[in-house]
Amino acid sequence: MKFVDEATIIVEAGKGGHGCLSFRREKYVPKGGPDGGDGGDGGSVYLQADSSLNTLIDYRFQRKFRAQNGEPGAGRNCSGSKGEDLVLPVPVGTTVVDMDTDEVLGDLTSEGQKLKVAQGGFHGLGNTRFKSSVNRAPRQTSPGSEGEARNLRLELKVLADVGLLGLPNAGKSTFIRAVSAAKPKVANYPFTTLVPNLGVVSVQAHQSFVIADIPGLIEGAAEGAGLGIRFLKHLVRTRLLLHLVDVAPYDGSSPADNVRAIAHELEKFSETLAGRDRWLVLNKVDMVSEDEREAHCQAIIDELNWTGPVFRVSALSGEGTRPLVQAVMRWIELRAEEEAQNPEAAELERERRVRMDEEARARIEADRAARRAARENNDDDDDDFDDDDDYGVEVVYAPE
Repeated sequence: MKFVDEATIIVEAGKGGHGCLSFRREKYVPKGGPDGGDGGDGGSVYLQADSSLNTLIDYRFQRKFRAQNGEPGAGRNCSGSKGEDLVLPVPVGTTVVDMDTDEVLGDLTSEGQKLKVAQGGFHGLGNTRFKSSVNRAPRQTSPGSEGEARNLRLELKVLADVGLLGLPNAGKSTFIRAVSAAKPKVANYPFTTLVPNLGVVSVQAHQSFVIADIPGLIEGAAEGAGLGIRFLKHLVRTRLLLHLVDVAPYDGSSPADNVRAIAHELEKFSETLAGRDRWLVLNKVDMVSEDEREAHCQAIIDELNWTGPVFRVSALSGEGTRPLVQAVMRWIELRAEEEAQNPEAAELERERRVRMDEEARARIEADRAARRAARENNDDDDDDFDDDDDYGVEVVYAPE
């Protein structure tokens, strides 16, 4: 199934039913008085988190959704029936943004959580409501009100405790296969991973965390190189970043330079995300002989002036992965305990996530606008109008 993590939709709540103008007409009951009933309320539109979904692809094909209108009132004081609410299922981890105001309406982060995104119209009043001692035969009614209509942007961000960073072929997918039951595609060419993958790491009984593997980054990703930076938004919800680096790159590049390149792209995407706790994981240590391994890894650490935690692993053989996941589990538990005991720390974390969301959204929108402008410029510069060849070959001009 195609992975879609963004969609725009239009939702319209139902209109309220009109009130009824009616008088009682019955044999032997002269001047029976008003008996017009109220209309029914219009249906509202809700979004509900559903753990069985993992993509927004359904909202790429159908983009307009409307709840049922309320029925009008009737005689004999009969009220109109209420319009049925419309409930739209979305994946857990979906953020809902009003496109007209840029207001974040809500974040659906748990199974079954519901969010009202459009309020149904209120019912109109029948003429019975207007009778009084001085107005025995009222002819006033009120119409039902219109339901809310909104243009919404749905943004899916995977829910994970730990995120993996690194260049293509740094071994991120192999690592997540080694520490969890997830089986992402692994191959000996770059950009094997095209969509985020999640894995549940079970450290021991009742101790586990979720790890997210996103497509690899390359230098210039912020300008659209490779798969760009749009998948970095899936790291916004994580608490810890593991930066995997190949200690023996096949292209002979410097591992330290590769770490700096990814860190630079991360800063350009979101300074707050770049400030997250980040651990250095030196992967593929089995590619270096045991006699030179320690000196080689220490040289990378010294060149980076790295002061944070460092782990040496081989994702392929599993060497060093167990101590790493145990350290991650201890770190997550300490942070959770700290936030439970200190409300200020929990509030600071919430503010940090809001700030990361805003920075990520602004960066992705700027990147999208730049790509749009580039396409328009390419269309304007295209002066090849010769379509008279008889070869039946479509020529596609690749941007330089």
